[in-house]
Amino acid sequence: MSTHWTEHEAPDQTGRTAVVTGASSGLGYETARVLARRGATVVLACRSPERTAAAMARIRAESPGASLRTVTLDLASQASVRAAADRLMAEHPRIDVLVNNAGALVRDYALTEDGFERTLATNHLGAFALTGLVLPSLLATEGSRVVTVSSVGHKQGEMHFDDLQWAQGYRSHQAYFQSKLANLLFMYELQRRLAASGGPTIAVAAHPGNARTGFGGDQVHIRVTTDPRLRFLTWWLLQSPVTAALATVRAAVDPAATGGEYFGPEGRNEWTGYPVRVESSTRSHDVDAQRRLWTESERLTGVTFPLTVSR
Repeated sequence: MSTHWTEHEAPDQTGRTAVVTGASSGLGYETARVLARRGATVVLACRSPERTAAAMARIRAESPGASLRTVTLDLASQASVRAAADRLMAEHPRIDVLVNNAGALVRDYALTEDGFERTLATNHLGAFALTGLVLPSLLATEGSRVVTVSSVGHKQGEMHFDDLQWAQGYRSHQAYFQSKLANLLFMYELQRRLAASGGPTIAVAAHPGNARTGFGGDQVHIRVTTDPRLRFLTWWLLQSPVTAALATVRAAVDPAATGGEYFGPEGRNEWTGYPVRVESSTRSHDVDAQRRLWTESERLTGVTFPLTVSR
C-alpha cells in the first residue's frame, strides 16, 4: 500500500462547512473540489461571479450531489472583505474550516483603494481581516480550523516593517516573499492566541510547492516554466494543481493535525511531492515579528479578533 497522503485519505466531511478563498481556479478550485467530493458544504469565496459559476459547474459535473455556495470576495478591498464576512456570518453561523488560499503576485507597483500595496493587501491584510471578522463562526464550531496558504518562497522573505507598503524601491518578488512570510507569522501568532483563549479552533498552514497553474502568469519566468510545450524539461520542477493542492487539503481535514503545524510537499526543496509536515524558516518563528505584524495589521485594517485569554 502507498504511504502517500492523497485525497482518498481525507475523512468524510459531511455536515461540515468550509470556506475557500480564490476557489474559482488553480489550487483553490482543487481544494474546493476535494472538500465537496468528501461531503462538505463548500463556500467558494471569489472575485468573479462568472468564473465562480463555471467552477461550481465543473465540481458538480464530478460530484452531482455537491453542496456549494458562493460569496463575492475581493481580498484587495477591505470593503469587499467586510461585506463578504457579514454575509458569511449571517448565512453560516458555524464554520468548520476557513481556507485562506487566494493570493496575488503583482508585477507593477499599485495601491488599493485602502492605500495598501496590492500584494500585501491581497495575500495578508485581506486574509487577516476576513479571519478576524468570521472568527465567531469558527469559535462556535468544535474542531474548527483556519488554514493559511503560504509558499516555499517565504524562506526568501523579509519583513520591511519600516516600509510594509513598498513605497521605496518596489520589487514584485520580494513583495510577494514578504507577504508569504507574513502568512506564517500570522498563523503562528493566531495559534498562540487561540490556544491562550481555550477555544476549539486551531490555526495551521500549508504550501503547495511549485504548481503548474496560471498564477503569476504575467511574470516572464513563470510563463516560461509553466508553458505546456516545455513540460518535457520542467516536469521535475512543477507538479499538477491536483497534487499541489493536497497540502492545503491535508491541513484542512487531517484529524491528526495540531495547531501551529505546517504542511508541504515531501520532495527535494519541498518543490513537488505528496504532503507531509514541514518546517518553516527561522524568520517565521520570530515571536517579536509575529506580534509586531499582528499589531500593525490591526491598525491598518481596523479589525480586532474576539479572543480573550482563559483563566
